Amino acid sequence: MKRPEGFDPGSLPVPERPAPPREDRAASDTDASAGGGATPGDATPGRAPSGRAPSDGARSLLTGATGQRLGAGITALAGRFRALSPDEDFVDPVAQERAAARAARAAEAAEAAEDPHVDHERPLGAGVRAAETAREARAARRRRRLVERQEVRRFTRRSRHRRAAWLTSGAVLLVLVLSVVVAVYSPLMALRTIEVRGTDRVDRQQVLHAVDGQLGTPLARIDFGAIKRQLAGFPLIASYVTEEAPPHTLVITVTEREPIVAVKTGSGYDLVDPAGIVVESDPKQPAEMPLAAVQPSQLGSTAFRSMTEVVLALPTSVRSTVTQVTASTSDDVTLTLHSGAKVVWGSPDDSAAKARLLAALMTSQAPSGKVEYDVSAPDNGIVRQQRSAG
Repeated sequence: MKRPEGFDPGSLPVPERPAPPREDRAASDTDASAGGGATPGDATPGRAPSGRAPSDGARSLLTGATGQRLGAGITALAGRFRALSPDEDFVDPVAQERAAARAARAAEAAEAAEDPHVDHERPLGAGVRAAETAREARAARRRRRLVERQEVRRFTRRSRHRRAAWLTSGAVLLVLVLSVVVAVYSPLMALRTIEVRGTDRVDRQQVLHAVDGQLGTPLARIDFGAIKRQLAGFPLIASYVTEEAPPHTLVITVTEREPIVAVKTGSGYDLVDPAGIVVESDPKQPAEMPLAAVQPSQLGSTAFRSMTEVVLALPTSVRSTVTQVTASTSDDVTLTLHSGAKVVWGSPDDSAAKARLLAALMTSQAPSGKVEYDVSAPDNGIVRQQRSAG
């Protein structure tokens, strides 16, 4: 901005460039001297000297004072304007930064407006490769999503299978538990019928009466210990087997004692089993049962047990021909046959081999009253004549 440097006296009161105060004062002095010697004190602004019309000098003086004041006002106004508005040489750095940012944003917007798939700076064919890369990326994403869906389906299928297996196992377990509860506590499985089988010498009704205390008890809660104690009171029962037949039946199969020897008593004969239990008594000796040469009080002795073991080992065809069994000790068992022949058996050890040897000797040598078969050594059978009692 240009500064005001002068004032033209012949122009209008508001000049374009007012003169500085010193120049104005010089001009006023000059004008005053030119006006006929009038002093500045005589000049009163706004009015002419007294009694006379203002001359050209006075008019010049008046004009100079007015211009001086006007120039001072314009100078003050220019200073004020410079204080409020920076001059043309002043540069605001903040405004520069803002302008640069606006220019950068405008450049980015211009680049974005162009085709993003077209790169004019890349060589020919780069766009095709970029498109192929984009297609491959999309295909890879599709394959990944497909694999993820397959994994989800497979996991879901396994989950369903596991859930089905757990449900099946739980259902089976529940059925088993309910079955046990019904079998143990429910009257639906209560005992209502008892069957006794295998009795011949034992009274069947007595056996039923002995075990009828279990009626009404669920099959799973039958007291078999009580049944054993009840059946132990029957000496003719050697053993028994119980079998549950749901829903309401218990079957008891009895094995009776079988006598194998007869023991002579004062009133007849006792039929005794291998354990020395008298099964029954008979006034006559059974025809096909050998007589044990022992006293009734010796039924539990070792000699008696040896005799019964030997008789049990004999084949049925040979046992039916034995009339008497004697033994002074457990190792001295002797048999007497219907023909009068004797068999020296010895101990009950290796009775099966001795029985086979005896059958072979009897086949090769017909039994007679004078023959004695010695099978005490099962690997060396001997047939000899009986020694006379004398």
